[in-house]
Amino acid sequence: MAGHFDVIQCPDELEDRMPPNQSTHRICPVRHCDDRAIRELYRRLSARTRYLRFSSPMPEPPDSLLRLITSVDDRRRLALLAESDAVEGGEVVALSEFAAIDDHTAEVALVVRDEWQRQGLGTALATRTLLAAEARGFDLFVAQMLYENVGVMRLLDRVGVVVSMKIQRGISEVTFIRRRRSQ
Repeated sequence: MAGHFDVIQCPDELEDRMPPNQSTHRICPVRHCDDRAIRELYRRLSARTRYLRFSSPMPEPPDSLLRLITSVDDRRRLALLAESDAVEGGEVVALSEFAAIDDHTAEVALVVRDEWQRQGLGTALATRTLLAAEARGFDLFVAQMLYENVGVMRLLDRVGVVVSMKIQRGISEVTFIRRRRSQ
């Protein structure tokens, strides 16, 4: 069941409380030095989740992928980390990002650690990512996913309205706009 998030805005981060365990989640922008945290998140993903998100079960993220994720400019490319305080010192439990395709379209991606899936964190993080992209002038979004990734399709149905979908060789390319509350 999806959790409810009460949002407190902070200068560089968002802090959320999520029932039932009332753990706090900080959602903050990725910085160039966050490659270690992203590498640790990647290691804690199951092989199935890595495969569904990255189309590969590779056990370690290549340096080129880490450089790409952390190469943010906060305008045309932004990534967000969700960190849980359930573990002392905080631990990254999810990552989302968008990257400009053109002046109005951005590609988006998201991954949530297995034990935090289906609790509303992915929806909250996806919504924050889409809002951040819209604040920078992007109003059309593209997500590429394996056709078999029904979890992401369900999440997409909660946060977006599909404009078009193409499927080729098991990969779905979904173009969508952000779902407004009244939709």
